[in-house]
Amino acid sequence: MYSKRIVFWSACFGMLLFGIGLITLGAILPDLKEKYSLDAVAAGTLFSLLPLGVLAGSLLFGPLCDRFGYKPLMTTAAVMMFAGFQGLAFSPSTGILNIFIFLIGLGGGALNGATSALVSDISTSGKGADLSLLGVFFGVGALGMPIILGLLEKAFKFDIIVSLTGFIALVAAILFLAITYPQAKLSGGVSLKHVSALLRDETMLLIAFFLFFQSAFEALVNNWTTTYLIDRLSVQQSSALMGLSAYIAGMTIMRLMIGSILRGVPDKKLLIISFGITFLALITIFTGTTLLQSATGLLILGAGLAGGFPIMLGFIGNRYPDLSGTAFSMAFTIALLGNMIINFSMGLIVEKFGIKTLTMVQSAEFLMMITLAFIIFKKLNNSKSII
Repeated sequence: MYSKRIVFWSACFGMLLFGIGLITLGAILPDLKEKYSLDAVAAGTLFSLLPLGVLAGSLLFGPLCDRFGYKPLMTTAAVMMFAGFQGLAFSPSTGILNIFIFLIGLGGGALNGATSALVSDISTSGKGADLSLLGVFFGVGALGMPIILGLLEKAFKFDIIVSLTGFIALVAAILFLAITYPQAKLSGGVSLKHVSALLRDETMLLIAFFLFFQSAFEALVNNWTTTYLIDRLSVQQSSALMGLSAYIAGMTIMRLMIGSILRGVPDKKLLIISFGITFLALITIFTGTTLLQSATGLLILGAGLAGGFPIMLGFIGNRYPDLSGTAFSMAFTIALLGNMIINFSMGLIVEKFGIKTLTMVQSAEFLMMITLAFIIFKKLNNSKSII
């Protein structure tokens, strides 16, 4: 037997670690550029390796968790992240550094997916609310790492801070190893029949492609907001980063609310409310002429986008209770492909038409999300659990 409370908080620890890992590279990039004399191309290579690792981890975690259970996968992923942080701190060359950055992405992607599937498995009701609470810890990790670096940078070199942060991952690995988790659901492994059922399920594919656009939308905010604010408002980079922090804070606060005071609101109704909040945010950002107005819009935008992933993953968990790992793996993989494809496309659009097109691309994605969501609602009303 296992304790749901202990398992849930261990999953939150894993998600916290993913948030730290995902934000660390960007936070220390200026230090890495100086240490290794990196040009823009080399820095871009580093940034490309992290999402590739996350994509690989997202693809692999599901079948492994369904076959062997959560303990081996989560423990191994945390050890990978510990090794990655040490390599990020002390690698003697960029070639070796690339390997360790990929490891951070691989371990982080596996933890992100595994902790989400795990929380879905142990939640008998209110999966979306519990997954929202889990998502709060991603925000805490993502917000906390830059703060830690800022507070300690005068007292310690960046590599010492990164190395010490890595020991959080080692502690997580030890805890994951000591905790009792739910048993593996498919002792015989994931068969082609299971994968085929997922690929033939229209509702599953619709949810996955909703997350394709959701993930891409979030990535556009993370990667292009500072450039947009600097260009539109002529503000300093440090001021533009405040707007990005407001976005992360808005998402974190809203996920906390979804998991607590809004827990009783039906998921479909909550998602419709989220669409209204997102629409208000886009209008506020588009019409904003000051940093305060834009930061307010970004705060609201974070709140509007907060429900997308946990609510849709909750739908998947209810639909595939005995194949949750593999189903989540498929959803995360498609979502990350959206992240990478649309971000690359955004780079081409910006180069040709300028950063002013950001809100137009986001609006187009938003319309796709709304359309897909209402088709999904209709499908879910006419179907029940598949496996």
